[in-house]
Amino acid sequence: MEVGNSFGLVDTYLPQHIIAIRLVLAALFGAIIGFERETHASGAGLRTHILICVAATLFTILAFEIFHTLDPQSDARADPIRAVEAVTAGIAFLGAGAIFRNGAGVRGLTTGAGMWLAGAVGVATALGHYLVAGGVALLAVLVMASLRFFAHDVLRHGVEPETDR
Repeated sequence: MEVGNSFGLVDTYLPQHIIAIRLVLAALFGAIIGFERETHASGAGLRTHILICVAATLFTILAFEIFHTLDPQSDARADPIRAVEAVTAGIAFLGAGAIFRNGAGVRGLTTGAGMWLAGAVGVATALGHYLVAGGVALLAVLVMASLRFFAHDVLRHGVEPETDR
């Protein structure tokens, strides 16, 4: 396989326009999830979720690009799942940073979970599962927005909890 072309671009397994489409869709799907967090003044909102989703997408695309550039006759072995695991660990680190104790309660659990989910949506987008990624992003917003009312107003009788932001 040729390493580059006359424009200095690296040849890729996936066509460049497909990579670009996947990254743009990841930004859109991350924005869908982040928008809900942004509307509730969460520390990790629109920008954070977009960046996480796009980063997860890019890392996954790169992992599979590396996998496809290896010579099958060589002794080198590549495991793209390791890259996905590294993405998951990195996002878990970010999500853990969003969670903190506030007196007897804990804040940021939903934000941390949303960040983790944005990463999973990014991985799905990178793999070309656009309907799944978009559907999960919409489902996340439905869960976070609709169950917020249920958890706060119905289950806790209007008491604002410290555990869901």
